[in-house]
Amino acid sequence: MNMENIKNFINGRTADKIRKKSLSGAVSLMRLAFLIIVGYIVLYPILFMVTNAIKTSADFLDVSHTWLPLEYTFENFSESLRIMGFPDFELMAQEGLSVEAFGSLGQTVILQMVSAVLEIMMCAFIAYGFARFKFKGKSIATVLLILSLLVPLEMYSIGLSVNYRILGIFDTPFVYWLPALFGVGIRSGMIIYIYQQFFIGLPAELEDAAYVDGAGPVRTFFSIALPSSSVVIVTVSVLTIIWYWNENYLAELCFMNENRPLSVLMNQCGTLLAAHGINTGQGLYVAYKSACCLLFLAVPLIFYMIIQRKFVKSIDRVGITG
Repeated sequence: MNMENIKNFINGRTADKIRKKSLSGAVSLMRLAFLIIVGYIVLYPILFMVTNAIKTSADFLDVSHTWLPLEYTFENFSESLRIMGFPDFELMAQEGLSVEAFGSLGQTVILQMVSAVLEIMMCAFIAYGFARFKFKGKSIATVLLILSLLVPLEMYSIGLSVNYRILGIFDTPFVYWLPALFGVGIRSGMIIYIYQQFFIGLPAELEDAAYVDGAGPVRTFFSIALPSSSVVIVTVSVLTIIWYWNENYLAELCFMNENRPLSVLMNQCGTLLAAHGINTGQGLYVAYKSACCLLFLAVPLIFYMIIQRKFVKSIDRVGITG
C-alpha cells in the first residue's frame, strides 16, 4: 500500500507539472501573439512608408506588388532631401560649414536645441522654487501651473502670434527662445511639474549642509539640486526636444519664408511637391511624401536610439507614469 501511495503521489505531481507547463506555454503563446499584433499595429505605418519610399513610378501602377516592389530606388530620398531643404553638400564644398549650407535642417536643429536647453534649465530653476520655498501667491501660481497643463496651446497661440508681432520678434528664433527663457515655453508646465516632484523628494539634509557652508539658494541649486537631478534632466530633455521638433501649429503661425522649421515644411509637404511639379495624382507623389516623412523622423529617432538606455533608467527612477 505504501508503494502504491507513493506511485500515485508521484504520478499526481507529474500530472500537476505537465498541467502547469501546458498552462504557462499557452500564456506565453498568447503573450507572444499579443506582442506581435501590437508590434504590427505600431510598425505598420513605418513599414508602409519605407515600402513606398523605395518604389518607382512603375511599381505604383502594378497593383499585384503592394509590399515588395519589383525595382528598388533611393532616388526618391535624394530628391526629398532637396525638396525639404536638407544640407546642401555642394554648397558646403564651396563655402564651408555654414547655417545656409546646412539648410532647413541646420536652422531647425539650432532653433530646437537652444529652445530645449533654455526650457530645461529655467523650468528646473522655477520648479526648485516651488518645491523648496514659501512665498505670497504660491497657491495662485500653482493653480496657474495646473491650468497650463490643461489648456491646449491652440487656444492661445493666435494671441501669442499677435504679441510677437507687437514685440518685433515675429518670424525670428526668439518666438521660441524668449518664452523658454522665462519658463513658459511649449509644455513648460509639464516640465516644471516633473522637476517639482523630484525636488520635493530630494533629501533636505543635502541642501542644509550647503547652507551651513555659507551657500545661498542660487548656489545651492546649482551645486546640489541641479547635479542631483541628472536622471530628471535626461527625461525632460527627450520630452522637450521631441515636443519642439514636432510642434507645427505655433510654428506655422509665427515662422515664414526661409525661417520655417522642418515641422512646418513637413506640414506643407504637398505644396512643396506641387511646386516641384509632383502632383497628387502621380505615383511618385506618395513615394516622395513617404521619403520626406522618414527623413523627418530620422533625427529624433537617431537621438532616441543614442539616449534610450539613460532615458528608460531615468523614467524608472523618476517614477513617471501614464
